[in-house]
Amino acid sequence: MTRRHLSRSQIRELLERYELGPSRALGQNFLCDGGTVDKIVRLAAVGPGDRVVEIGAGLGSLTLGLCHAGARVVALEIDRHLLPALAETTEGCQVEIHGVDVRTFDWDRHLESGSWKVVANLPYNIATPLVLDLLATRPELERFLVMVQREAGERLAATPGGRIYGIPSVLAAYWADVRLVASVKADLFLPRPKVESVLVELIRHDRQPNDVSFARVAELVRSGFGQRRKMIRRSLAPSISVEQLEQAGLVPTARAEELSLESWVALARVAP
Repeated sequence: MTRRHLSRSQIRELLERYELGPSRALGQNFLCDGGTVDKIVRLAAVGPGDRVVEIGAGLGSLTLGLCHAGARVVALEIDRHLLPALAETTEGCQVEIHGVDVRTFDWDRHLESGSWKVVANLPYNIATPLVLDLLATRPELERFLVMVQREAGERLAATPGGRIYGIPSVLAAYWADVRLVASVKADLFLPRPKVESVLVELIRHDRQPNDVSFARVAELVRSGFGQRRKMIRRSLAPSISVEQLEQAGLVPTARAEELSLESWVALARVAP
């Protein structure tokens, strides 16, 4: 392995030599700070022998850090124009590069059974739905450390009663323990993004409630938050009765943003 980090000047040189420019449509902002790369790898608890999926590998800044830590990396990059530069950057690394949209990636074909981690600087326009979809459909992805726009990260990690607590907060909590672990300054990217970024850690629960389906919990959550600020006896009517709310231990005058995951699960149990 010839490099551990990509500096700002090295990224500029790669872009110039391969006649590349960051794509606004794809939300490309290349991380160019080795200290932040090392911090991400450390917070993700990546070490020798770990198997990591990196979504949006770009020019390989984070890929190099993951490989240097001893991980085996499956790197996904939708922009095929970047692939030659990514291959050059990661030459000699234990990395398998796929030029593919993560939303169409064949997980069953390319990932061996067992535990995997996701470490990624996610495209901000798809970050929240992507994380929720992977939590719901890919149980082998047991730990995530993802960089997202600050507002999206705060919503994922929000707790009941807060202004930004909502559907993503509850659905993410169904699958995982979620917390914000760090902020990332905008001037550590090339080009500099217009939004602030945070790192979000999601560690999958050992098990989910086995007597209620996620689909039913999600249906109730979306209905409840569909009329935010209304009392749940109104936002969930007529499909849920006041008696069922009380049976679940809920106060009918409560609002969706006040209910914990446990409350939504309890409601799903009495209103299947």
